[in-house]
Amino acid sequence: MSETLGSAQRPLRVAIIGAGPAGFYTVEALLKQKDLVCQIDIFNRFPTPYGLVREGVAPDHQSIKAVTRIYDKLAAHPSVRYFGNVTFGVDITHADLRARYDQIVYAVGAQSDRRMGIPGEDLFGSMPATAFVGWYNGRPDYRDLEVDLNVERVVVVGNGNVAMDVTRILVSDPDELAKTDIADYALAALRQSKVREVVMLGRRGPVQAAFTNPELKEFGELKGVDVIVDPADLELDPLSEAAMANDKTAARNVELLREYAARGSTGAPRRIVMRFLISPIAIHGADGRVTGVTIERNRLVQAADGSLRPRGTGVTEEISCGMILRSVGYRGVPLPDVPFDEASGTIPNRDGRVLNGPNGEPIPGEYVVGWIKRGPSGVIGTNKPDAVETVNSMLADLPTLPGAPQNDDIADLLRERGVDFVSYADWQRLNEYETAQGAAQGRPRVKVTRVEEMLDIIRAGR
Repeated sequence: MSETLGSAQRPLRVAIIGAGPAGFYTVEALLKQKDLVCQIDIFNRFPTPYGLVREGVAPDHQSIKAVTRIYDKLAAHPSVRYFGNVTFGVDITHADLRARYDQIVYAVGAQSDRRMGIPGEDLFGSMPATAFVGWYNGRPDYRDLEVDLNVERVVVVGNGNVAMDVTRILVSDPDELAKTDIADYALAALRQSKVREVVMLGRRGPVQAAFTNPELKEFGELKGVDVIVDPADLELDPLSEAAMANDKTAARNVELLREYAARGSTGAPRRIVMRFLISPIAIHGADGRVTGVTIERNRLVQAADGSLRPRGTGVTEEISCGMILRSVGYRGVPLPDVPFDEASGTIPNRDGRVLNGPNGEPIPGEYVVGWIKRGPSGVIGTNKPDAVETVNSMLADLPTLPGAPQNDDIADLLRERGVDFVSYADWQRLNEYETAQGAAQGRPRVKVTRVEEMLDIIRAGR
């Protein structure tokens, strides 16, 4: 082609699928290139942007959500357009984008959860923690989830920050949650909740736990909640002692856990019981509902790669409970006409370049970023260097790309198909509505949780 891609004469046209942190950090990295002229379109399934910042971050962690101010500035840039309420593979296809964009970036996150693979996992009351998080955060996919809190004990399987979040929300004072942007229906349900105890199960020991120091420290600050830890669980094996010597986070976690173990029960009305070296091996039920779980004691063994893995000892125990939330990992979901690696639950890639299969060859002009690229690891900020790596690959490839054959506007195609897409200005109207509703109640916002209701509010303001 005669004109250089990324020049004023022929701006680089980029489509980003997904409007979470990974997608926005990709926008940021592209806009920071001084000699690059680009036009960026972001497509998102829901009318609302921000991905897990809106739908995943716990409502009592409002400070973390302040990162959306950065995303707002990026979305308002004249070279950026937002297309909400547009589903890839339904409203627009892979072929539609290939014809109109020079580069496509998949930033869709990890939309599914990993299963435990044990009997009884599909009983009513057994669900992924991701679904429970989506429910209390007002995610449209989960707002009608049937959640029965008319139980006294809940078991949470997992030792990461998501497991900590759901545990904390279950035992938090509803009056404290009423100051947040938790979904109204979830707050009403939690006010009526009979949950008095949450038992957290970690397959490995306290040194290997994935939660962070602030999350664990928060447990000890919850009003009306005891944190119960068996001192015997904190007697470390030599390999864990050695691992902890080089890991400040693990050392501080163990220090906090020892403080909780020493404090013991104060007779508080609610309690969190943290157990380690435990795996669930079967969930039991009656009339299709969860009634308990069989757990097995583990010991740690060193694997060939040097890591410490849990191995069952054959010693089992029964715990009665009415709900089980599993938080044992996320995994990606395949996109139509896009390669997918079932083993890792990611889009196969090398330095962010999409490959035509695991260990395959790069597909020119297609890229990936975030959890769907690297798997579910890190925090929100981890997506920033991840996006920079992908954008560096995009820039390096520019001289070899032929450029998209068509230059018609995707907005016209969406209108022809009757897709009522949501612009950034539309989202701002909905945002203003939610924050105004929240201000009236002394809350950050009151979330609208049904897509049709969101669209009604947006249409009324157009």
